[in-house]
Amino acid sequence: MYTHYHVLIIGGGTGGIMLAAKLRREQKHLRIAIIEPSKDHWYQPAWTLVGAGTYDYPDTRRSEASVIPEGVTWLQDLATEILPETNTVRTEKSGDYNYDFLVVATGAKYDLDGIEGLREALKTPNVCSNYIDPRKTWGVLLNFKGGNAVFTQPTTPIKCGGAPQKIMYLSDDYFRKTGVRGKSNIIFATPGSTIFGVKEFLGTLQEVVKRKEIIVRTFYSPVRIDSARNEIHFKRMQPGEQVFTPDERLQERSEGADTVVIPYNMLHLAPPHVAPDVVRNSPLAVAEGPNKGWLDVDMHTLQHKRYSNIYGVGDVSALPTGKTGAAIRKQAPVVAAHLLAQISHKRQSDKKYEGYSSCPFITGYGKMVLAEFKYDNLRDSDPLISKFVDTTKEQYSMWLLKKYGLPWMYWNLMLKGIM
Repeated sequence: MYTHYHVLIIGGGTGGIMLAAKLRREQKHLRIAIIEPSKDHWYQPAWTLVGAGTYDYPDTRRSEASVIPEGVTWLQDLATEILPETNTVRTEKSGDYNYDFLVVATGAKYDLDGIEGLREALKTPNVCSNYIDPRKTWGVLLNFKGGNAVFTQPTTPIKCGGAPQKIMYLSDDYFRKTGVRGKSNIIFATPGSTIFGVKEFLGTLQEVVKRKEIIVRTFYSPVRIDSARNEIHFKRMQPGEQVFTPDERLQERSEGADTVVIPYNMLHLAPPHVAPDVVRNSPLAVAEGPNKGWLDVDMHTLQHKRYSNIYGVGDVSALPTGKTGAAIRKQAPVVAAHLLAQISHKRQSDKKYEGYSSCPFITGYGKMVLAEFKYDNLRDSDPLISKFVDTTKEQYSMWLLKKYGLPWMYWNLMLKGIM
């Protein structure tokens, strides 16, 4: 087996596989390897549907071996250190590998210690996360008999920022179906100032929240979970002095100047996300500021800002846009174009990534809003789809796209490097 590759890719998730496939389609002579320890490859966007009992969990899995592009070497190992000065990547078991070009596509890592008590709470029967085990979420919904159902997310960037809302909207539908909604409170607590930042879609989501009688708490940052008492503590982050009045319906209470405690009968949350250790502890990471630890790349070319033979794809990159598979679909062609130009010693490609991302907001069984956007929270809807469908509104057709169309496109087009 070789220890030197023209292109070495760290990560065999969506970004790594899609990019490798694109490069192979363009230049079959390239010696490409992917470092990836996992034997399974998951289609995680469907986990929202799994958590709501409307998609089979086994159908979200393929073997990693089956998605590795033909002609690409799979190094089934964990990358432990990146040494950009010597073009070297160290691994846990198989030694060092050298590269001409490196692509970092490690994805994000869950930090279960980022919220006090989270790790312990996830072991209890009424705390769940679609990010970690959507099957448990479905079990929690099945067993929910009423009370406070709290849905929240951390202050860190997260994969698919709309996911905590999607399962909440589906939970509301399910609770109505089982007859427990009338004795339940659904609370969405977010550290942000609003439930969604793109104005063209915000109005529809606000209507959904109103119709479903969901209690929204903005500027609420989860800081501690007391699973013995079934309580979650939030730090109120709203600027300026705001008078806080506890809501008797929720049996919430204040502790100190800026902490609110809400009891829960069900708790769903996205765990805090960080960049994997191999990136966070490397010279490739942003050193300071809000993006500290994430891969330091140019927002349009995805080329590293200090090492010209290194690129980033996917969630690990420090970019001011949503971390989604849809973003990768637009990033991979840009990285491929710039990489191939460098390899061939041609003029730099003029292809740019404009921050495209997408959040398929499932608002109930059979309903979805397709929110597409780019940098600066500007709407960036597909012009062809928009000719036939108003994607700012809830649509059954978009639900069909989410449940059937997008998974097929993922396995048969994206991972083949066709899109």
